[in-house]
Amino acid sequence: MSVKVRMAALGAALALVLVPTVGTAAVAADGKPGVRLSASQAGTGGSITVTGSGWRPKALLMMLICGQSVPSRGVIGGTNSCANADGRAVTTDAKGGFSKRLPVAEPPKPCPCVVHVATVTGEKAEADAIFMVAGHSVEPLPKEESGGRLSVLTDTRLDGSDGLLTWFGSPPSRTLVFTVGNVGTAPVKNPLFQVGTSHGVFAPQWEEQQWRGTIAPGRKAQIKLPVELSAGAHGDYSVSLKYGGKVLAEQPWGVGRPWGVTVFWILLCLVVPAAVFRAGMAVVDRVGPRRSTGRARRRVLGLPGLALRLPRPALSTASDDTASDDTAPGRRAAPKTRKAPKRRTAPAASTNSTNPTLPWFTPDNGPETAANGQLSAPQDNSPTTRTSQTRKGHT
Repeated sequence: MSVKVRMAALGAALALVLVPTVGTAAVAADGKPGVRLSASQAGTGGSITVTGSGWRPKALLMMLICGQSVPSRGVIGGTNSCANADGRAVTTDAKGGFSKRLPVAEPPKPCPCVVHVATVTGEKAEADAIFMVAGHSVEPLPKEESGGRLSVLTDTRLDGSDGLLTWFGSPPSRTLVFTVGNVGTAPVKNPLFQVGTSHGVFAPQWEEQQWRGTIAPGRKAQIKLPVELSAGAHGDYSVSLKYGGKVLAEQPWGVGRPWGVTVFWILLCLVVPAAVFRAGMAVVDRVGPRRSTGRARRRVLGLPGLALRLPRPALSTASDDTASDDTAPGRRAAPKTRKAPKRRTAPAASTNSTNPTLPWFTPDNGPETAANGQLSAPQDNSPTTRTSQTRKGHT
């Protein structure tokens, strides 16, 4: 073997050794985050170790294997080009570093592939490292569109606030405000953007929105696009902006819980049973006591269908009062003997047949009535007989 052949073989071996070292490392430069892979190629079913540095401390990151991507152009198809089901989440330490094993899976798009690491919440940051999935198809990247190209110049923001209806479950809405500049050579007319909303670590759901206007080369424009979530949404959301198949910006959105709905259900669970209870008690008060009272009266009187009023008790006689007074307190009164009822006698005939009166009634003009209307003792003006005089003399 000649010297030239030996030198060529040695150069090829060095290239194979150095390429994985250079290709699998995206070292943090100028304070930017970076990632490093334990291997530049692996097959499906294996795993690699992803190491990162320069990230924000205590940040939540998502690691994905994405196809049809290169570090210079990023993930062209967005997260739709990544193996989302086999991704892994990792949290950085206090110094902004991490180390995590990532299973190797085939992405839905052909290679060239990268390991894409990006923040989930907070300020947007991302980094890519070249990776080759063994046995996966490889196709050339799509050509970049010539002419006008838009780029986000300033940080995006969400304008707006929640109202009273949102507190009761109305869909939260905001306005995505951002400024873009045309860095191409041709004007961009009526650009079509895609606005996506994602909850937590889930992939965003995209919605196309077209902005009416023309942006000349070298010019910029402020664009406002409406964003709305579903009714009752709450938690940590993320709003993404995509143009030309490339994600231009992401903005976190923390949505508060609709406590008005919770308060409404609590009041409903308290008020409805209370109202039902009061209605039931009103029915019982309306129907129940009347039936029970009527039955009690029929039971006392012994009449099946009549409810008669009982007579008032007679006034107590003097003997009863005396007996009640003689009874010492705390002692049981002696049983009273039941007196035989007195028979009524027929009223005597009045001497004056023209003016009959009752035997217990004495007219006011009788001889036994005094001048003031009171009864007086009877007077006997008849002459005394001998027998009566004799008896008086003996006495």
